[in-house]
Amino acid sequence: MGYTMTEICDKFIEFFMHKKPETKDWRKVLVFREEWQRYKKHFYKRCQVRIDMETDSSLKQKLVVLARKVKKIDDEIEKHMELFTELRDNPADINAIVARRRKDFTGEFFRHLNFLVNAYNGLDERDGVARLGAKCLSAIHAYDCTLEQLDIESAQTKFDDILNSSSLEDACDKIKSLAKAKELDSSLILLINRAWAAAKDSTTMKDKVKDIMYNIYTTTKESLKSISPPEMKLIKYLLNIEDPEERFGALATAFSPGDEREAKDEDALYT
Repeated sequence: MGYTMTEICDKFIEFFMHKKPETKDWRKVLVFREEWQRYKKHFYKRCQVRIDMETDSSLKQKLVVLARKVKKIDDEIEKHMELFTELRDNPADINAIVARRRKDFTGEFFRHLNFLVNAYNGLDERDGVARLGAKCLSAIHAYDCTLEQLDIESAQTKFDDILNSSSLEDACDKIKSLAKAKELDSSLILLINRAWAAAKDSTTMKDKVKDIMYNIYTTTKESLKSISPPEMKLIKYLLNIEDPEERFGALATAFSPGDEREAKDEDALYT
């Protein structure tokens, strides 16, 4: 005699809640999508029925948490499987898929591939998943390197424009404008820092040129302060307090709740 759907769902609840309460063990069950798809809708309905019927508030809460956690992991696996299926069905388009969906290739996705490798019994299936993962990593590395190169080229163009300014004042104004537009990116900052370091240590460069590079460097530093998040200002402010008791008091004040209003001292903002 077979089990009813209600009995099967109760067995799932018992498994998730008592027999295997660790979420890593849940993934081993939920990763078999075809089998889980037959029961998932009934499982969530059964959880809700038991939540509504339960009179013990503690057990009711445990059921609520269980249903929510299973749903979260279920949705994550569904998303990973959708990407995996697209990759598996289009092996010649992996580079294009990476370019279009780079943000989906997370550490969690590759951990999911590892779960698949361990879940499959067939050697060919396991080898296929492992090879697919390796191809994805290779495509991601190539894509990220290309983007990094594009960032450097874009930064060089901006830096050249700054250096070709009609005056030092104009150059500094361009830096401030870039900061205001949130285009003072890390690649450009790196180029400016390197240029100033080279100028400062040079024995052949004229003092006038060194002075120009120094002003560009300091303007960049000041512009960065204006766009740094309040949390960074707070951390720097706290680190500059030498007295331990005073620092502790400032910490207590900084992380105390209060009205969000403009601070009198911009260097002492709290988050």
